[in-house]
Amino acid sequence: MKITKKGQYALRAVFEIAHRNRQEPLSAHSVAKSQGISMRFIGIILNELKTAGFVVARRGSEGGYQLAKEPSQITIGEVIEAVQGPISLAPAEINRQTRASHFGDAAFGKLWNEVNAAVSGVFFQTTLADMVETELRQRGKATLNYMI
Repeated sequence: MKITKKGQYALRAVFEIAHRNRQEPLSAHSVAKSQGISMRFIGIILNELKTAGFVVARRGSEGGYQLAKEPSQITIGEVIEAVQGPISLAPAEINRQTRASHFGDAAFGKLWNEVNAAVSGVFFQTTLADMVETELRQRGKATLNYMI
């Protein structure tokens, strides 16, 4: 599995919107400029993210995009799967193999399933909120939240 440019751009787009975490929508131009995504692709990507239910769009001069859910409720895995399909490192036929035809097929099938589970675990346990927090912490700008 390779995270495609489209997948990377989709992650960067929702990350930027999550990072800004503003009450007013963020324009496609702002997302594109902040994350180094061409204007040619940002509209397509944001539309797919809207269709998948990750962002909502508001039209007009004050329009733009906002997250449809809290950043803590959107996982990296969900975004990747929405724009480029299931997360899998092994070919689909290996994952669906029910009977070993070559010596080693059972062992390799088990290995690939474990690798896929580990990768999916990381992607589906990491939220946008986790990513924003990591970025802020790495940059030394983490703000404490004392809300109970």
